[in-house]
Amino acid sequence: MTHFLTAEQTSAALEMSPLIDAIDGLFETGCDMPVRHHHSFDVPGEEAGTLLVMPAWRSGDHLGVKMVNVVPGNGARGLPAIAGVYILSSAKTGELQAIMDGAELTARRTAAASALAAKYLSRPNARRLLIVGAGKLSLNLIEAHSVHRQFDVIEIWARRLEQAELVAEKARALGFPASACGDLEASARDADVISCCTLSREPLVLGEWLKPGSHLDLIGAFKPDMRECDDDAIVNASVFADTRDGVFAEGGDILQPLKAGLISKEHVKADLFDLCRGDHGGRSDDQEITVFKSVGAALEDLAGAMLVYESLAE
Repeated sequence: MTHFLTAEQTSAALEMSPLIDAIDGLFETGCDMPVRHHHSFDVPGEEAGTLLVMPAWRSGDHLGVKMVNVVPGNGARGLPAIAGVYILSSAKTGELQAIMDGAELTARRTAAASALAAKYLSRPNARRLLIVGAGKLSLNLIEAHSVHRQFDVIEIWARRLEQAELVAEKARALGFPASACGDLEASARDADVISCCTLSREPLVLGEWLKPGSHLDLIGAFKPDMRECDDDAIVNASVFADTRDGVFAEGGDILQPLKAGLISKEHVKADLFDLCRGDHGGRSDDQEITVFKSVGAALEDLAGAMLVYESLAE
């Protein structure tokens, strides 16, 4: 029997704490994960869209593939930038098991992977969280980062203040101490954790703003010509990735200073495989500035989809 899940049902089956644990567990054990297909398509009169096709499987268990469309111009239409579908099958028989909302899965697992990295890389006593961007991911990020850290202050910045205020209002309704901010530099200088979830092509957060002991999370820019921070933020920090293969193929925040000769590939100290397997200890001291660069991994989708399927079986 094939299960069909709406966006609401997909979200309900992906509680954040179990999802973080599921992604942690699959990074520890591993799965087969080919490099994703990445294609641009023209949208008349505006920035091009991107088609992503991401397969992954665990031998004898589950096999999944996600197709996602990213359309930056949707913000002006009042529509989410991401739309897609995820198809989960049996890796034994090939039978279809579940078809679920790909955009909801992407948002939830992206935030969970961000929080998983922060569990290893941010200070345990981090108290101020800054979310840069007010799209669909922002509320998920607030929820995810609050699983392992107790924040006293949560601020949201967006190019349009009214968008940030809307996210802050929704977050407060869920019990989070959230507010909108209009001065990105001032909030970034005070923040312990900064999580960027934008489609920016120009740096938003500057390295000179990062205080000792802070953690910068870069998850929005997923192509070589996109970036959310400047070179200084990368050069002067301890840098980590979701996967080395993904970041060195598509992560503009890393590829641009790498191409300029400002860093080498060895500047990326570890990825989530290393952190989750205990091969790297993560943050070394309270003064270290850490940066996590993510472009998304099909492993994270598979972990989330299997969690959804397990909830259906229950």
